Amino acid sequence: MSAIAAVGVALALSACSRQEAAQEPIRAVKLLTVGGSALNVQGEYAAEVRARIESRLGFRVGGKLVQRQAEVGQRVNAGQVLAQIDAQDYQLGAQAAMAQVSAAQTQRDLALSDFKRYESLKAQNFISGAELERREATLKAAEATLTQAKAQAQSQTNQANYTQLNATTAGVVTGIEAEIGQVVAAGQPVVRLAHDGPRDAVFSVSEQAVLAIKPGQAMQAVLSSTGQVLQGRVREVGASADPVTRTYLVKLALDKAEQLPLGATVNVLAGQLPGSQAAAIQLPTSALRQDGNATAVWVFDPASMSVRSQAVQVGPIEGNQVAIVSGLTPGQKVVSAGVHVLTAGQKVSEYGAAAQPAEQPAKR
Repeated sequence: MSAIAAVGVALALSACSRQEAAQEPIRAVKLLTVGGSALNVQGEYAAEVRARIESRLGFRVGGKLVQRQAEVGQRVNAGQVLAQIDAQDYQLGAQAAMAQVSAAQTQRDLALSDFKRYESLKAQNFISGAELERREATLKAAEATLTQAKAQAQSQTNQANYTQLNATTAGVVTGIEAEIGQVVAAGQPVVRLAHDGPRDAVFSVSEQAVLAIKPGQAMQAVLSSTGQVLQGRVREVGASADPVTRTYLVKLALDKAEQLPLGATVNVLAGQLPGSQAAAIQLPTSALRQDGNATAVWVFDPASMSVRSQAVQVGPIEGNQVAIVSGLTPGQKVVSAGVHVLTAGQKVSEYGAAAQPAEQPAKR
């Protein structure tokens, strides 16, 4: 019993002298005070020059692609052959249809000869009128058969001609969507052709700015490569926002811009549009983190000297800065670097601030 009593005394003494669990070290972080900054102060948008009409050309019949003369960037004229599919079966079908026309032509000629002969006999009263009517009916049936055969032959000939894909107008090939050896279906796009003629400057605007843009509104555009100033009018405003960027597509019809190269960059001067000068919160991209399916930042709580996660909605990105559409208010402090090593509720201190003495645990 004395041994057991000694063990109990030892346990009691160790319990009294047990040290508290070590606290998690306080991590120093860089903090950034949230404030509004002007976005797109000039009301200027980067746009791309595109052809007003761009067609996706395909064969009117299906088959195996055997030749493709068109190449990306090639300038073509109206009627120029762009590609061909195997025409052998269609040519055989056209030959068979022409043979049907020859047979129908022979039957019609024979029926016509009989009708003329019986017509002469009727004039001499050697046959009855009913017999002549039967010959006339035979002639009409033969003529109808000939007409049908000719229509079928023309259709088959057209099918054979459709094995060549021709440019509908002069323009520039902007894309190839099928290669030699591929079996394509009727109507399947093979070549994309940007038509010569009017040009559009295409750019995207925010939800706030799109409300002030109306079709027919005059705007200026400056060609980035030469500084040339172009006049234009809004031709089309997107009816729905892009599901990813949440921006709206605007097409500006440019005056006297037929010779501009496709894909050239222009800066559209949209003037003082609502939202073009709105104060917006901007953060460095290093402050963002992924929290499930949402984008979030760490917000610093000065009262508890800890951080909490705050979901935000991001907007346009300019260099290393990203606009915050919602989720933050000016004056808040957020962690601007090292966000992936923090946890919710973690104690932190501001990097570069004077160190605060840690609170000593009370002695028991």
